[in-house]
Amino acid sequence: MTVKKSGKLFIHFTFLTTSIVPLQNRNCFVPISEIIAVEETEFNKKQRNIGRWQKMAKLHAFTVHYVKKARNHRWRCRDATFWCVDEHLCNQWTQALKELLEMQKSRPKQLLVYINPYGGKRQGKRIYEQKVAPLFSLASISTDVVVTEHANHAKDNLFEVNIYKYDGVVCVGGDGMFSEVMHGLIGRMQKDSGIDQNNPKASLVQCNICLVFYFSGSTDCICYSTVGISDPVTSALHIIVGDCQPLDVSSVHHNNTFLKYSVSLLGYGFYGDILKDSEKKRWMGPMRYDYSGFKTFLSHHYYEGTIAYQPAKQTHGSPRDKESCRMGCYICKQSEKQLAEQNKEHGLKHEEGEEEWKVIKGKFLAINAVNMSCACPRSPKGLSPAAHLADGSADLILVRKCSRFNFLRYLVRHTNQDDQFDFPFVDVYRVKCFQFTSKLSEDNESNVMDIGKKRFGQFCRDHPACCCNIVNSTWNCDGETLDSSAIEVRVHCQLMKLFARGIEEDCKDEAAHSQSSIEQLL
Repeated sequence: MTVKKSGKLFIHFTFLTTSIVPLQNRNCFVPISEIIAVEETEFNKKQRNIGRWQKMAKLHAFTVHYVKKARNHRWRCRDATFWCVDEHLCNQWTQALKELLEMQKSRPKQLLVYINPYGGKRQGKRIYEQKVAPLFSLASISTDVVVTEHANHAKDNLFEVNIYKYDGVVCVGGDGMFSEVMHGLIGRMQKDSGIDQNNPKASLVQCNICLVFYFSGSTDCICYSTVGISDPVTSALHIIVGDCQPLDVSSVHHNNTFLKYSVSLLGYGFYGDILKDSEKKRWMGPMRYDYSGFKTFLSHHYYEGTIAYQPAKQTHGSPRDKESCRMGCYICKQSEKQLAEQNKEHGLKHEEGEEEWKVIKGKFLAINAVNMSCACPRSPKGLSPAAHLADGSADLILVRKCSRFNFLRYLVRHTNQDDQFDFPFVDVYRVKCFQFTSKLSEDNESNVMDIGKKRFGQFCRDHPACCCNIVNSTWNCDGETLDSSAIEVRVHCQLMKLFARGIEEDCKDEAAHSQSSIEQLL
């Protein structure tokens, strides 16, 4: 039986007609959009010796492969086989279902795949070949696979290949691999459109080619923030069904020179120091982050500087409203409408409003700017639980100088359900762009030796135990270091698209919603 619920086509797996019987006992509704493939099935002797079909000479059947949702946002591929003695009827159902799948225009037909062979403890290639490639083959998706041989191999390759023949780009690796492919894809689109990436005020061209990646890294916060879990099979199934999630991207510049793009975290101070120290200890593996984190916490360095930002006034919501970004997010949908209206009125050349810049000076333990929640297994809510994937803004989090004990209280809040911004030394703003200048950069016009003496004396008084003269931190840009402390950051609304649908609600809530929908027999 085929039914319609809330404008979506479903297959009811209890029965199809009185002449077609399910081989297994099924009782569930599956949207057409979540059917992976339909294929004819050959019976073996064991299957044919069942009940009233035992004496039949010829049986005909087809198998429906579909998405089965499990706990913690995990997806799995399941199948149901239906059989009968009427070959014509069986063929009719098979053809009808295949035609319905052909109508799903968002589904990819051809993909470009980059595999980092060193990702996932050198298991990335094996994971792809054993768990992902068979699903693509089942869904009749053709792939061109490139195994990267050195750093920036994928990025350089994206400037050479004909990317427009692909429906999407897939990368198998961690957050670093995602960043490399993202830079290649965005850079290629800007190059082909004649956009100067070194201009911090340039309106970048949106990428219509979807991008996705599987887990293989240390944190995989992009997977957790966009799908809810880091799992290769789940990611593959999201690709197959053609899910598409817009994603904001921040551009980072220094003195009118392009540095990096960021989709998750820009961190100065605490997270920058952790990354800088951990890069020297890569031989330790993932444990280096724990070691460097503990070491950085004990050092308790703060940094002086000035932050100027423009509030995201047109964006709905705030960082403290507890409205998490989920599938079909209302806030992101509103931003999508606003972006469409701007493109219709002005094209690519959006006029910058003369909005007032707000300036903050102080001493900071950490300065974090996030485009998404940055959730991960150790921090289920992330650095900013109410950050949205596609609202054209970033959440700017300022952690001012405080005691080591209070800073520990703040860090612990990332692991529980308490409000992590509920501290007098923590400020959070929703911004569309910001600039940061360290105190050392502001004093560059003075004599360099005098600066060194002044900073050394001040720092040793503040930190007599460590007696160091660190005056600048490093920016952590999605897990990569930026040498320039003075930067200008601008958020580009929905610059990219991911093969994802956003984090779904619990399966129980979805089932209750489905039961309340009106069924209409087609």
